[in-house]
Amino acid sequence: MQPGYAAVLCVVAVLGLEAAAPGECELSRLLQDKLQYEMRLRYLKHYFPIDYTVQVQYEEVLRPANITRLRNGTVSELALRYLWFHISSQAVLRIREVLPEKHPSWRYTQELAWLFDALGEEYSKYQQTDVEEVVAELVKVVHSAGAESRRKAVRPKALLDNCLKVMRMLFGAHCQIFTPI
Repeated sequence: MQPGYAAVLCVVAVLGLEAAAPGECELSRLLQDKLQYEMRLRYLKHYFPIDYTVQVQYEEVLRPANITRLRNGTVSELALRYLWFHISSQAVLRIREVLPEKHPSWRYTQELAWLFDALGEEYSKYQQTDVEEVVAELVKVVHSAGAESRRKAVRPKALLDNCLKVMRMLFGAHCQIFTPI
């Protein structure tokens, strides 16, 4: 374990995530650790009924192909990370909405939500007007859960699989921390 990483874990454990502001790269490392395949498999597949799905808006499914398309449309990396944060944190909230507190996955999703809350502190200085219009519109759609929005049934594990894949695309070169997929 890297010395800086151990220090961040100690601070998070002692002070709580709201008090710690370790930065975008450190938080993405913590998220990567939480989103390990074995954990996603256990908490979001094995602890759910077979073929269980969550209803999400069509825009709440962010895949690597979407990122590639937006990059080709000259959307900045910062705007893409901002979009990833909003969509991924919303996905965690969608999963938590269907879980009772005594569900075995409740604590796992709560820890993910805390990490996204801490990451939200990093992105709180950005406004939707600071990013490209296409990203601002997508963020607005994701946060407006109107009845007219298109819905899609997605497995909880698939939502977080996409979250991790896109996170590796966006933070891999920026933070130089991720292993290949």
